[in-house]
Amino acid sequence: MKIVVDAFGGDFAPLEIVEGAKMALKKHKDLSLILCGDEGKIKELLAGEYLERVEIVDAKEVITNSDHPTEAIRHKKDSSLVKAYDVLKERDDVIGLVSAGSTGAVLAGAIMKIGRIKGISRPALAPILPTKKDSDVIIIDSGANIDCKPVNLLHFALMGSAYYSIIYNKEAPRVALLNNGAEEGKGNELTKEVYPLLKTAPINFIGNKEGGDFMSGDVDVMVADGFAGNALLKGTEGAVGAVLSLMKKSIKSHFTSMIGAMFMKKTFKDLKERVDILKKHGGSPLLGCKKLVVKNHGSCKRLNISSSIDQTILLHEKQLNKRIEEAIAKVSGSEAKGE
Repeated sequence: MKIVVDAFGGDFAPLEIVEGAKMALKKHKDLSLILCGDEGKIKELLAGEYLERVEIVDAKEVITNSDHPTEAIRHKKDSSLVKAYDVLKERDDVIGLVSAGSTGAVLAGAIMKIGRIKGISRPALAPILPTKKDSDVIIIDSGANIDCKPVNLLHFALMGSAYYSIIYNKEAPRVALLNNGAEEGKGNELTKEVYPLLKTAPINFIGNKEGGDFMSGDVDVMVADGFAGNALLKGTEGAVGAVLSLMKKSIKSHFTSMIGAMFMKKTFKDLKERVDILKKHGGSPLLGCKKLVVKNHGSCKRLNISSSIDQTILLHEKQLNKRIEEAIAKVSGSEAKGE
């Protein structure tokens, strides 16, 4: 089993990426990795470990967040990300790619180099967030597609449902449409048009849900266009961060609170781990591509990278792409063709 890793994508590359790769190799004895990036620096970080299970593809360039995604994929051919995509495209023995690099470049590379599963109109990002219950929720799309048509959201729902079923071993996850009201007739032109498509799709569609329901635990898959989905995701992340910061500030402002916090140390640790869900599940898969692509947050660390490799292995073993193909085949008419 081989996975290619963009060793120079991310804020803490290449150190954290290579260390995360070593963690994954230690865990999976039948795993081999292909690391793309400056060969000398990667060898230095490997320090002689796992050399028999690591292949290095030398790449002297790096695509940054300031680069135009499409132009970077076209012209930075010696970059770690482009080289990684070349490996993924050309080698049948490579099952997937992991990168913490520029989101725009990862998306552009997937479309330009790998292509879509037959019938899928557009790939979509599907990050996982915790809920207030003992469950998690994914939002699809979270920013890959800003302007969408109803058929795109239909495909997002099918892919998101298949993905959630694999990750949580749950049949018929609850799929909702992000809207400004729960009633069937609510929303803009897009949500009104997609509602009947989701209602008749082979998924467990539970209707419209507002942004406030996102982390309620009553939804497993929240479907949205990339603009609204990204706004919800970033707003949620910002709100969680603000609450935790205010809590910390408030505790430090009172002596009695600081004493109480000492007795709640384990509680705070558990809360932090629950919020940092990427440690468990890795990054956000770009669903709908012919091969598996997992995008990590730019500020991720070694444990996140290791988890993303775990995630790629799981999605491959559970045949995610085949399940998406089967779901698309159940949709009749123009929707099945991605029109």
